[in-house]
Amino acid sequence: MSIEERIAAVGIRLTPTERRIAQAVLGDPTLLAFGTVSDLAQRADTSRPSIVRFATKLGFDGYSDLQNWVRKNLSDKLATPGQRIRRTKELDTQVRQDIEQAIDRTLEALDHASLQRLARPLIRAERIWILSGETSRAGAHVLLSGLSMIRNGVHLIEQHNFGRDLSGASEHDAVVVFDFARYRRSSVFAAQALLDVGVSLVAITDSPLSPLAGLTDLWCELNVPAVGPFDSSLPSVLAAELLVFEVAEELGSTVHPRIDRLERIWKQTDTFYDAGK
Repeated sequence: MSIEERIAAVGIRLTPTERRIAQAVLGDPTLLAFGTVSDLAQRADTSRPSIVRFATKLGFDGYSDLQNWVRKNLSDKLATPGQRIRRTKELDTQVRQDIEQAIDRTLEALDHASLQRLARPLIRAERIWILSGETSRAGAHVLLSGLSMIRNGVHLIEQHNFGRDLSGASEHDAVVVFDFARYRRSSVFAAQALLDVGVSLVAITDSPLSPLAGLTDLWCELNVPAVGPFDSSLPSVLAAELLVFEVAEELGSTVHPRIDRLERIWKQTDTFYDAGK
């Protein structure tokens, strides 16, 4: 259960002061992971005892218990492949259930309204830059492949080429950054640098605690389960496919000539195997 779900479960029983605390927590979840009782009390304009009572109402023994729970959930996400592989037998019975749940949550997170909001800058941009961490690279490639079929100016940038390839980005462009815990410094710094020159940022990430979520309002939270020692690529791939579908829907019949040209080129270059030849 997430902190959002815990708050929702007791929402009707929260006092006005506790609602103010909840709003502060939901507005900046890093407060719980890294802040003190005083930090949260100051943000919510209330007292330390009120913070403790809020933690108790959520089902914890006190603020320290709540903070340890938040930090443990975060540390579980940050577990290294080496740590995970030693727990594989313990977790393998959960894999199917976790993947099914992740797919369901991705579909919930990317409903039609959310897709429209995330796709809008990709439709109007002159160029689209795609950045990715290692565990989200499958989704980045799917987005590159799909968008390149329906429009010009789509580029997947390798980490070692960030400086060179992104130096010409402008306020007329958009960037899609895929990155999940453990977050890569290069992706975050590149995203910030692009924002500084006016590029529209769309972030595909996994938590309100993600540094990418703090950079843009155009972000979505995916549930990314572990499959053995590594993170699953399925949520990022599904998110990319849904984004491509939404962009294609919005562009409508304007993409038809490009698809037709692609088909002619594939035929002229004998791209696909023909069993009849």
